[in-house]
Amino acid sequence: MRTKISLFDICNNIFLLLIALICTYPFLYIFFLSISDGRSIASGDVVFFPKNPNFEAYQYILTNSSLGIFRGLLNSGIYTAVGTVVALLLTYMTAYVLSRKQIKGRFLIMSLFVFTWVFEAGIIPAYIVLNKLGFVDNWLVMIIPNAINVQFLIITKTFLDGLPTELEEAAKIDGANDFQVMSRVFLPISKPILATIGVFYAVFIWNQYLMPLIYLQNPNLQTIQVMLKRLVISSGDSNTAFRTIIQDGIMLNPGNLKAAAIFVAMVPIVLIYPFVQKYFKKGILIGSVK
Repeated sequence: MRTKISLFDICNNIFLLLIALICTYPFLYIFFLSISDGRSIASGDVVFFPKNPNFEAYQYILTNSSLGIFRGLLNSGIYTAVGTVVALLLTYMTAYVLSRKQIKGRFLIMSLFVFTWVFEAGIIPAYIVLNKLGFVDNWLVMIIPNAINVQFLIITKTFLDGLPTELEEAAKIDGANDFQVMSRVFLPISKPILATIGVFYAVFIWNQYLMPLIYLQNPNLQTIQVMLKRLVISSGDSNTAFRTIIQDGIMLNPGNLKAAAIFVAMVPIVLIYPFVQKYFKKGILIGSVK
């Protein structure tokens, strides 16, 4: 039996395709700019598709240690991986405890979390506190202070509140303790919400700019975002500024190199989405509607 396709469906698909192209155009343009020949960029010939494509710009920025791009990528990758795991663990455990009805004072504890979300002390008091705790020039400043995001905590707690209490009762009848109930019963069915807030945490940590700029003064600890600001925006330093160079007979100008630096900073975090896409929609809907 053939399914009839209406004119509305065709127009809707075309409209969605146009929206998708508009959204992806900036990313594609940056990529095509990074692999184009420097002479074509200087003459203004690169409008969208690349001219004389090559990957020399990527080889240059990733192998030139004075630029610090590779070191920044490595640091950001470590902070994001470790920070996401720690944040997921602490957020899930806290949300689980606050979702248990037998916990006395859980509403007061949740109120304190919400209070810290609404009222922030500010940059200077936070710096004084974190400096006293030894987080200045310490890579743990990218992980510990923001390990529990209150918004994500509320979403996770709402998800756990919606799970049947009979699961916990049945597990305890079988002899399971509270930790076993949390880790063996509720954790496996919490994959959608964990994947969802995991993406949020990863993007948040990867895109952090103010925290590493203020607290990580050691160049060996700085992230790719700080490196990008220094190289792409504040490129007045003659030691690190992008210049026009010839590499293997190919001309590379600042346009190539800046585009390549921007693109390598985007790609790692974008690659996370395909692996959690099947959980993402379910997790965000359950966590927000319920």
